[in-house]
Amino acid sequence: MAAATQSQSQDQHKWDESWRVAIAAGVRDIITEDPHSWDKAWSKNLIPWDAGEIQPPLREVIQSGEVPFPTQGRALVPGCGSGYDASFISTALGLDTLAIDISEIAVKSAAKNIPDGVNARVEVHDFFSFSVPKNEKFDLIYDYTFFVAIPPPRRPEWGAQINSLIKPGGYLITLVFPIDPKNDVGPPFFVRPEHYYAPLGDGWEKVVDRVPNASLSSHVGRERLVVWKKL
Repeated sequence: MAAATQSQSQDQHKWDESWRVAIAAGVRDIITEDPHSWDKAWSKNLIPWDAGEIQPPLREVIQSGEVPFPTQGRALVPGCGSGYDASFISTALGLDTLAIDISEIAVKSAAKNIPDGVNARVEVHDFFSFSVPKNEKFDLIYDYTFFVAIPPPRRPEWGAQINSLIKPGGYLITLVFPIDPKNDVGPPFFVRPEHYYAPLGDGWEKVVDRVPNASLSSHVGRERLVVWKKL
């Protein structure tokens, strides 16, 4: 019975991967420099980045207590998608969490996934033009599949925005995925953990840099958890 269960699990994993590869190819046919193209992907349900649940590495790093994340203040989740992770951050840490996405359809989906009573809200924003007053900067920012959705020439802009939005002493959680063989097309675009260094620049300390202990089955061996602290 155990062998049969393992075989079924392997078959399911292969099916999931085949499905995600096919969907990703469809996404690449749709996504352009036009921000509204993300709405097209959502309207066609071509959203292979959406796991339908909280990312296990995020849950792990917060619940483990290995990092003294703030339990007061504000959190930002750019490219929030369906909002599962944003809702978890708010619930687990008690942070006033703002989830943003350029897709109106994504924002509507995320709003439905945030339970009543959770201190999180979802808004439509273009991350690259998003700004807040100095006294409203964020204590924590979380990036999962947002950095990799950006054409590589725009990654310095990503870094500049992160630096402008986070407080000194704030934390940046980067879940680097997918770490796959080099591919010149995207999204997702080719990524390695070291690709974050130059965009972020100086003034950061890495406090976690490891392979997650817990990952979705389709993510095993393809992701790395890196947590940064702004100095």
